[in-house]
Amino acid sequence: MESEKTNAILRLVVNHYRYNQATKSEEQIEREKWLLIPCVPFNRWALLLAAVMIQFCVGSLYAWSVFNKPIDMLIYGQNCNMSPVAFYIACGCLGISAAVMGPWLERRGPFLACLVGTGFFCTGHLLTALALYLKQIWLVFLGYGVIGGFGTGLCYISPVSALQKWFPDRRGLASGFAVCGFGAGSIAIAKAQIPLVQSVGLPLTFVVLGGCYFVVMTISALVLRTPPPNFVVNGMRSDGSLATDNEPSDNKNFQLSIDEATGNETKGGKLTLVESLTSWDFRLMFFLLLSNILFGLCSFSRLSNMVTDIFGRSAEEAATIVSINGGFNLGGRLIFAIISDYLGRKSSYVIMLSTQLVVVACFSTITTAGAYWAFVIAMWILTACYGGGFGTIPAFLTDRFGPQNTGACHGVTLIAWSVAAVAGGLIYTAVFNSILSSGYTLQDPFPYNVNSWWILVVIFTGWISLVFITPTDKDIQFRTKVSSLFKKSWNCSDRKNSYDL
Repeated sequence: MESEKTNAILRLVVNHYRYNQATKSEEQIEREKWLLIPCVPFNRWALLLAAVMIQFCVGSLYAWSVFNKPIDMLIYGQNCNMSPVAFYIACGCLGISAAVMGPWLERRGPFLACLVGTGFFCTGHLLTALALYLKQIWLVFLGYGVIGGFGTGLCYISPVSALQKWFPDRRGLASGFAVCGFGAGSIAIAKAQIPLVQSVGLPLTFVVLGGCYFVVMTISALVLRTPPPNFVVNGMRSDGSLATDNEPSDNKNFQLSIDEATGNETKGGKLTLVESLTSWDFRLMFFLLLSNILFGLCSFSRLSNMVTDIFGRSAEEAATIVSINGGFNLGGRLIFAIISDYLGRKSSYVIMLSTQLVVVACFSTITTAGAYWAFVIAMWILTACYGGGFGTIPAFLTDRFGPQNTGACHGVTLIAWSVAAVAGGLIYTAVFNSILSSGYTLQDPFPYNVNSWWILVVIFTGWISLVFITPTDKDIQFRTKVSSLFKKSWNCSDRKNSYDL
């Protein structure tokens, strides 16, 4: 009996991850010709704004630290460091939600998925408001951490999945725009939270924020949709394959001018979801993302403390450095993703991980020497690489496994986010506290330096794993161009030497 139950559950899980093809009725295709109202034709570029707005709202997750002390003071009357647990729970549930709901997103479409995610995200805010009114920390964990985190994960992957299908010719651009709003939200919303708390109080702040998020995200979700059958743009189908010269789109409102194709053809488009998730390339890409974001997730939450404790700067200056740091996070998500359209996804990760290897290797030297501006610049560079990892991974996954698997593969990959945030954060904190207990003070950089050493090993391992990932067409083209340039340079040098002789 137990064996039959186990087999039934296993079949359910396998079927959930096996069947992810969405179908559209003629009525739905006709309805999606228009943007919100019948008189405004739909244009794929409208998706970029919708994606940024959705990500802007869920990006408030990164502004949670602003609430840490006020929540602890309201519930306990003192700073007990219990509120940060809600952030860790939310990060964990974000990855689980994205991984579990990814196949469902591909079957039901980004609109419904984002709408459901919005419901969970905003309900989490309302439950948090109730928890603060009742002064119950467990309800904060349930509301913001579990329910809000679940909604965050679903809303995070929904616009990414849609944009990867609509922009086969500019997947890096679409990928970067899809997630750069997350960084922007963390900057802007963090500035608005304290004035709002001072104006209406802490519980009502979550009611106001939840209501605003619901309106913005619901309107933005109405814009999300997938392309119609036989969609063609710039000589490419939505799966990244090259179209014939005169191949029409099924919907005239979706048909766009055909220019030179970018050659970003998807080699993994024939793979099923199960084949994609069990492939070595996917496993390596999972670890690649984890190694790329580990330093950021472990260290950036302590950036303000490092500025004030190690370098003796004011809290106001530390806040400014943190705000600018958020800008580098946003810029990295967009810039590295766009660069990957020209250099290739793998080549972009080579740049990001190589840069991190050099900077993290120098981290302990910089902090020990007390070189403040070298430290600040190093952190900003690392933050740009951190953001670039998030911005580039959706396009990398789409190129390798096909747009029909993007939502599910991206969702499972985001478990790396949860692992880096929770497991990495726990290890970092344990090492940090252990060194402090041995006699070091918060003003000493040594606890931070020791943590940078084990993270450096993980980054190096991620760099090695990148070598074994199958390159995309863009990577091959870029490598060919570089090789030809070296050959031309070498030949010119040989001819010059022969003339000299």
